[in-house]
Amino acid sequence: MRKSEITTTPEGDTVIERNEADITMGSPKQVSWPLICSVASSVLGSLQIGYHIGNMNAPQKVIEDFFNETWAFRYEKPVPLPILSVLWSLTVSILALGATAAVLSVSLFADNLGRRNSILLTNMLAILSVLLMGFSKMAGSPEMLIIGRLVIGLYSGLSMALIPLYIQEVSPTALRGAFSTMNQLFYTIGIFLGQVMSLEEMLGTPKHWPLMLSLSVVPAVIQYTSLPFCPESPRYLLINKNQEYRALRALWDLRGTTDVVAEFQEMKEEMLHLHKASKVTCCQLFSVPHYRQPIIIALVLAASTQLSGFNAVINFSTEMFTSARIKKPEYFTLGVGMVNVMFTALSVLLVEKVGRRTLLLVGQMAMVICTLLLTVTTSQYSEGRWVSCLLVMSIFSFVAFYELGPGPITWFITAELFSQSARPVAMGVSGCCNWICKFLVAMIYQPLTDLIGSYCFLVFAACLFCAFIYTWRNVPETKGRTFEDITLEFSQTEVRQPGRFYNTPDPLYYGTYENGSL
Repeated sequence: MRKSEITTTPEGDTVIERNEADITMGSPKQVSWPLICSVASSVLGSLQIGYHIGNMNAPQKVIEDFFNETWAFRYEKPVPLPILSVLWSLTVSILALGATAAVLSVSLFADNLGRRNSILLTNMLAILSVLLMGFSKMAGSPEMLIIGRLVIGLYSGLSMALIPLYIQEVSPTALRGAFSTMNQLFYTIGIFLGQVMSLEEMLGTPKHWPLMLSLSVVPAVIQYTSLPFCPESPRYLLINKNQEYRALRALWDLRGTTDVVAEFQEMKEEMLHLHKASKVTCCQLFSVPHYRQPIIIALVLAASTQLSGFNAVINFSTEMFTSARIKKPEYFTLGVGMVNVMFTALSVLLVEKVGRRTLLLVGQMAMVICTLLLTVTTSQYSEGRWVSCLLVMSIFSFVAFYELGPGPITWFITAELFSQSARPVAMGVSGCCNWICKFLVAMIYQPLTDLIGSYCFLVFAACLFCAFIYTWRNVPETKGRTFEDITLEFSQTEVRQPGRFYNTPDPLYYGTYENGSL
């Protein structure tokens, strides 16, 4: 039977010729092995990032002893306690600083090298960081450990924007949210693996902690051996590189069928619109009405996700369990990691059925209630066993609702709100906001706790409530909608009801924005 064929007109346009069997074969196959391999291989980067987020809490004493021994060898005296505290804080927080510094260059990589190739290139940073951290003890160099954490931070900033970008562009519209949530799922799996491997019963010992920090080289090598065989983003090939034949071949592979005319035509229409417009810059995200509303949505969601206090709960859960006189608090911390993974997996199943907006609203309001409960329980540690049970329930519920909606959706909804030309820049800006807020929470949580005690959770509750109101009023539903449909909604610049925009189309989208002026 003759399959669909590609022909090229004298003007250079690509035409798809299909026989009658192709036309009547029904809806195209949505999931193919190349698509599964592309998603699975790319999210190995998220696994690495999560692993290095989760593996630093348990071995704190062991690594501080390494700092002490090295200092004593160099200066023949113990390291002063304030310096030791600074060294440890720097070791933990420098990952977020590195990510913040790197994430704004996402568009430079994604637009020039491609989505897939950029992921492969940044993977070199992951391997370099493993070498630095793995040999830091042998070299007697705390500096190598800290620089290694900085390098993995650079990798994290780039990859946590590039991976959702790639997944969004290779996934079919009907499954885009589910596949994008896989990024967060593997991130949480990485956190859990990091927590497990850093236990003293595993590799969190004075002898084996360098090996524990080096285990992320395994998914890095697997990614290097698998991702090169996966297709590049068809949207990148068509819209950025104008390579219609390669884009169509990639789309055929990803969908497992040649019946892709509707999707390919939608991509071509977006290309025609964008080729009339100027290249989008960071300043234009805020100055042009067509981009201002979605970038504000992206920034509010990114900031509120971190200012919810989630990372404070994750990082200090062991301390909370200890203060509540819970035996074996480290195992309850592992329970937090398991809840993290389980509810992210549940989000994968729900995001295309329930929708992004609904999961965001439910998650935000439930987290407000949980933070209020945490305020009560952390101020009543001495009241008895009921407080301990309520504390465990509050922390587990807080983590569950975070991963059900705000956690995974915030990372990929930015890519859905923007057109092809603005998408990498917007991902970089929202990612930078995310990492800055994550760093601020890590730095201010302990001083804030010392200042106002358990009432610090009221600050997080206020941030979450404001985010809930903003989401209710301004965030549209993107489930099951094409990129062009979503961007057309935002080309209407006047807000009249939640999630809907009206008025006149924005001129930048339709190509009358010339030479940087309207």
